[in-house]
Amino acid sequence: MTEHSNQVVVIGGGYAGVMAANRLAPHAAVTLVNPRPRFVERIRLHQLVAGNDDAVADYAAVLTDAVRVVVDTVDRIDADTRTVALTSGTELAYDYLVYAVGSTGTAPAAVPGAAEFAYPISEFEQAQRLAARLAGVPRSAPVVVVGGGLTGIEAAAELAEAGRPVTLVTDVLGPSLAATGRRSIAKRMAKLRVAVIEDGTVARVFADRVVLADGRTVPSAVTVWTAGFGVPGLAAASGLSTDELGRLLTDETLTSVDDPRIIGAGDAVSPSNLPWRMSCQAAMPLGAQAADTVAARLAGTDPAAVNHAMAGQCISVGRKAGVFQVADADDTPKRWYIGGRTGAVVKEQVCRFTLKWLRGEADKPGSYSWKTNPARARQVQAQAVSVR
Repeated sequence: MTEHSNQVVVIGGGYAGVMAANRLAPHAAVTLVNPRPRFVERIRLHQLVAGNDDAVADYAAVLTDAVRVVVDTVDRIDADTRTVALTSGTELAYDYLVYAVGSTGTAPAAVPGAAEFAYPISEFEQAQRLAARLAGVPRSAPVVVVGGGLTGIEAAAELAEAGRPVTLVTDVLGPSLAATGRRSIAKRMAKLRVAVIEDGTVARVFADRVVLADGRTVPSAVTVWTAGFGVPGLAAASGLSTDELGRLLTDETLTSVDDPRIIGAGDAVSPSNLPWRMSCQAAMPLGAQAADTVAARLAGTDPAAVNHAMAGQCISVGRKAGVFQVADADDTPKRWYIGGRTGAVVKEQVCRFTLKWLRGEADKPGSYSWKTNPARARQVQAQAVSVR
């Protein structure tokens, strides 16, 4: 194995972090720090909750053995000394740091009872907790899913297909989709007998019900909260500049605006204050781009500007149906979609290919490629003009 003098620490072992680590392995000694010993397929967490997938893979299946894995949590980044402090008490030194901590979700404290009685689903431990709770209630007990985004749709459909009575509470069903895609989702939800309340706002959560802002009460033995995503507070706690959500602020090379040795990737990065939609579709190219930026700096060359195009949105609606919503490069949905059983096949293939692409980069670093978005530079320029 080649010995490298340059040390790179990658914080986060998800889609972006693993992609970055694999791509950097030929260029530096890479250490990946992650709180879990296995790779979590976040795009399958709704399946874990329903009991038809474990949503994990061994790191050996997706990560080159040239990368050292440290199972721990980073408590603080010290940019001045170029070290990270771990929960275990250990410190790791770095020449370059890839910040790929991902995203998270919590039940909002502003909604009374939500933090106590609602179950988020965006992290592995959250999904495990929800699965354990569901195992303790009868299959006939009512379930309420709060949030009509992609996560809420997938969770509601998966639980309904498993035979549970589900009510989905949201303001809009599938707000990121075109009207055609939303209609396809609604049709499948009706077939699964999911009761969709589209004009609902949850005002309070109890152990056995939720109360809407207009006073309506919906019985709920288990309330699943999928409305809204956030990011870990590590960057802000470490004194690094972040956007209003807490994402690391970077330039177009994904380099922190505060420190040229810190590079961002995935859900927790905000290039030029124009972040991509939180998704594995964006995380993997951003992870590869972050690795390319580090490699360029190590080689003494100028890194390229990030230029990733989105292609669409994949949603499973149970195991037997799905929707692939076609989108423009800037993620604006088009009217075209692939639905039904074919949509389910497309979604499953995408899930499988995420692991294949990660493994492919492990076996042949630098082989992963992505579609570019020629309009990105114009978007950045427009953003710069608007904030002057």
